[in-house]
Amino acid sequence: MTAVEEVEVVVAHQDCATLRVGEVFLKIDGDQTRSSVEVAAMRMAPIPTPEVLWRKPPVLALAALPGTALGRLGQRSTASPTTWGAVGAAVRILHDAPLPPWPGRSLDETASRLDRECTWLLTNDVLPADLVTRNRRLAETALRVWTPMFTHGDLQVDHVFVDRDEITGVVDWTEAGPGDPMYDLAILTLGHREHLSDLLAGYGHEVDLDVIRSWWSLRCLTAVRWLVEHGFDPFLPGCEVDVLRSQF
Repeated sequence: MTAVEEVEVVVAHQDCATLRVGEVFLKIDGDQTRSSVEVAAMRMAPIPTPEVLWRKPPVLALAALPGTALGRLGQRSTASPTTWGAVGAAVRILHDAPLPPWPGRSLDETASRLDRECTWLLTNDVLPADLVTRNRRLAETALRVWTPMFTHGDLQVDHVFVDRDEITGVVDWTEAGPGDPMYDLAILTLGHREHLSDLLAGYGHEVDLDVIRSWWSLRCLTAVRWLVEHGFDPFLPGCEVDVLRSQF
């Protein structure tokens, strides 16, 4: 019998799971709409993405990317300013690309989710009322009409892989679609605001810093319940709750 390489559980919860076997990542997702979006977005994206090895629903096999993650939420990123600038340049290329043909998340949907999650946080006494109220007021700045661009939709630092000062690829495209480019920039610098200027130096386009800051609040307010219900801890140092506290 052929020896099987060690199986590493990268992430697993009730929605999906990702396993690593050698140099192959196996993504198991019960929602094939998400998987279809991911494959289509990677094919359209003008920046490096993992190679699709095969797809046999509900499993998608992707080749591992070289390099290491740009960072982790709650941990200090050791990537250089040059690396952050290179990532910013890649994000700008993505945003300037033709829009995907499927719809993105609507403004009304985003506003409804913010209202729903803030109500849950207050009703269940998860966070102090003043912390929720102040951050919600700040988050509402993001609820404005924007010009849609090709966005990744979940551009966390651990979804971006780099090798020295070059970007080797971006993973997890299930949320990709037409969206607010400021959201991508905000998620990428969530908990890493000290690297925002480096990222924007590479992005090379005028941005609204108030909107980026407001997306930090909105993202954290709307993520806490999902994280808690899926076995993650948003109260860890440097994570979502700390980001909310750092806004003031």
